[in-house]
Amino acid sequence: MKKVENKKDYDSLIAQEKPVLLDFYADWCPPCQALLPVVEKLSEEYKGSVEIQKVNIDENKELASQFQVRSIPALFFIKNEEIVDRVVGLTSDSVLREKIAKVLN
Repeated sequence: MKKVENKKDYDSLIAQEKPVLLDFYADWCPPCQALLPVVEKLSEEYKGSVEIQKVNIDENKELASQFQVRSIPALFFIKNEEIVDRVVGLTSDSVLREKIAKVLN
């Protein structure tokens, strides 16, 4: 799974046609680590239709601030360069799949 390293990465990511799922996390966050295998699995399954990438809030404070991330994990669903949905906190595979399905329609 790719990682957004900076604002330039983010800008080129959302400029593409595909919907985007951004996973804001930190290495020291247990719920983030628990969610990581789920997000990585979804990244493989939806490869080609949804761009799923992660953003380390400690390494990318500017982007975390832009998205007003206050709690992690925080997942943002972006379509046509607009945030259409979000999930904060540890969540299930099925909830993420529902939200991905919505962003694809």
